Amino acid sequence: MKAKKMITIAVTVIAALMVVMSGMMKLTGSKELVDGLTKVGVGEYLTILGLMEIGFTALFLYPKTMKIGFILLCCYFAGALATELSHGTPFNAVLPMALIWIAAFLRDRSIFLGSKTTFV
Repeated sequence: MKAKKMITIAVTVIAALMVVMSGMMKLTGSKELVDGLTKVGVGEYLTILGLMEIGFTALFLYPKTMKIGFILLCCYFAGALATELSHGTPFNAVLPMALIWIAAFLRDRSIFLGSKTTFV
């Protein structure tokens, strides 16, 4: 039981740090990031994208708002993945999205399985 809790915390922290660091890079205007996002047409929205990432992660981390944070992060990264696919850029959105899904499953399995399903 203790190992599961530690793994859950570790995966959640890693996922959250990845997303928050991405948001911070957008807010600080990292040159490489600005160039890459300008190339795909979203360069002018860096501030709002960074704030969205940080805000959605905060919702995901807080237990009472975890489900809405999970939904918003999934939507955000699905849009990022769609943009990457349509512009032929590397799939940078896959890893944070996968970690968010794993963290959400470990924290509250009812998101995926419903509240009456038990999973051992």
